[in-house]
Amino acid sequence: MNSLFEPTTLAGLPLQNHIVMAPLTRNRADAMGVPKPFVRDYYAQRASAGLIISEGTQTSFAGQGYCRTPGMHTPEQIAAWKHVTDAVHARGAKMFMQFMHCGRIAHPLNRQIADAPVAPSAVKPAGQMWTDQQQLQDYPTPRAFETAELPALIEEFVTAARNAIAAGFDGVELHSANGYLLNQFLASNTNLRTDGYGTSLQGRIRFVVEVVKAVAGAIGAARTAIRVSPGHMFNDIVDANPLETHVALLDALPTADMAYVHVMLADAFSPQLNNAGDPQVLLRTLRAHIKGALIAAGNLTAESAQAHLDSGLLQLAVFGRPFIANPDLVERLKAGAPVAAPRAELFYTADAEGYSDYPALAG
Repeated sequence: MNSLFEPTTLAGLPLQNHIVMAPLTRNRADAMGVPKPFVRDYYAQRASAGLIISEGTQTSFAGQGYCRTPGMHTPEQIAAWKHVTDAVHARGAKMFMQFMHCGRIAHPLNRQIADAPVAPSAVKPAGQMWTDQQQLQDYPTPRAFETAELPALIEEFVTAARNAIAAGFDGVELHSANGYLLNQFLASNTNLRTDGYGTSLQGRIRFVVEVVKAVAGAIGAARTAIRVSPGHMFNDIVDANPLETHVALLDALPTADMAYVHVMLADAFSPQLNNAGDPQVLLRTLRAHIKGALIAAGNLTAESAQAHLDSGLLQLAVFGRPFIANPDLVERLKAGAPVAAPRAELFYTADAEGYSDYPALAG
C-alpha cells in the first residue's frame, strides 16, 4: 500500500494517514468570532485526513484583521470549537488550531474594538482589505507595540493555547508565515525596532522564539508547532535574506521536541520568490535545521507527496485548496478519482453554500 495512506505517528500522536488538511481561511464565524454551527460539518466531512489544521484563529480581538474570522479567547468561541473537535475526533482525525494574529494586516471595520491595528513597527502595508461595510479599503498605518506590551502579548498566545487544549484540540500551530504578526517581527521591511526585538538578525527572531517557548512551556512542546514561509512575498512582506532569517529561527527553536515545522512553499499559490531560491532547494536546506518533523504545503499531488515521504524530506504531506471542494479528498487520491474544482467566488462568503455543501463521490 502507498505509505501516504498508511497510519503514522506525529510527536507520539497516532494519525490515520500521512495527509494533512492545511489551514484555510474561510470567514464563517459570526461578528464575535464564534464559529457558526455548519463549521462543525465542514471539518467533520474532511476528517478522513490524518491531521486537520484549523483556519487561522485570532488570539484576541486585537489580533483580528479580516471580517468574520474565528477566535479562541471567549467562552462562546471555546464552546463552539469543542463541538468541532468532538466531531473531527469521532471520525478518527486529529486537529491542531492555527493561531493567526494579523498584526498590521487589518482594518478597523473588521474588528470589535476601537484600537488601531498593532505591529512591530508603524509601517503601513501596501494594498487593500475587504470589509463587509465598505468593500475594499486601504490598510491603515498600524501602531507599533511598546516594549512593555510584549510580555502581555506573549501571554495572550499562551492563554489561547490553553483554551485550545480545553476545547479539545490536539495541539496548536503558530502562524509565523504569510506576512502576519510573527512574520512581521521576522522580516526586515516590517521590523524596524531598536529595543532588542529588531535591528539585528537575533533581534528579529527574538519575539517569535519567546512566543514558541512560552506556548511550549504551557501546553507541552509536543503539542506546539510553527508555520513559516521563507521567500513568500505575501501581504507586502519582504526580507533582505529570508533563508538566513529562517535558518537562524529554526536553530533557536526546540524543533526536536516540537510537534512539527510547517513550511508553506513560495509556489503554494504564488510564483513569486523573495531571494529564497528554488522551493525544493529551500525545503532541503531547511530540513537540515529541523530536528523533528517537517511538513509542507505547495501544490502537492499524491505522486509528489509520496516522493517526498519516500525521500525522508517530509514526514507528512499538506493539501490545501483541493480539500475545499472535495470533502473526501483522501478517498479520491487513494482511488485516483477526479478532484472537483471549488467555486472561488464563495471562498470567503458568510454562509454554508460553497463551504459545507460540496458532495462526496457517489458510491
